[in-house]
Amino acid sequence: MKLIINDQQSIEQIRHSFNNQFPFLKLEFFSKRHESGQASSLQFLIRKDVTLKECRKVHHSGEIIITPDMRVSELEQLLWTDFGLGVQVFRKSGNVWLETILTDTWTLAEQNAEGEFLSKGIEPQEPEYYQDRD
Repeated sequence: MKLIINDQQSIEQIRHSFNNQFPFLKLEFFSKRHESGQASSLQFLIRKDVTLKECRKVHHSGEIIITPDMRVSELEQLLWTDFGLGVQVFRKSGNVWLETILTDTWTLAEQNAEGEFLSKGIEPQEPEYYQDRD
């Protein structure tokens, strides 16, 4: 997927584009970047209606190509270094969203598949019936 980054876009627009490609993942934006292996503090969470112009110091416009085989850490680093966006990928797990702190080395496809599994679970199977034959 191609993600266009410019000051006129809202965080919600970027989140929506990303979530269309990876329905069991979401991007959250923070005013302070988290350290590798560390959680992002919710006190720095940026509202989704904010434009990129309002929440970043680097006002470079451009595009990035996000592929399913891209690692979470690569995406987060790319958005930080190229566009000044502090981003954390979250994975759906049932009815909650978990930060991918310990699994940042996983690809987006792996994260999305895990989120789908954790959210949908294992499909119930029809019970098998056996006849006793003596």
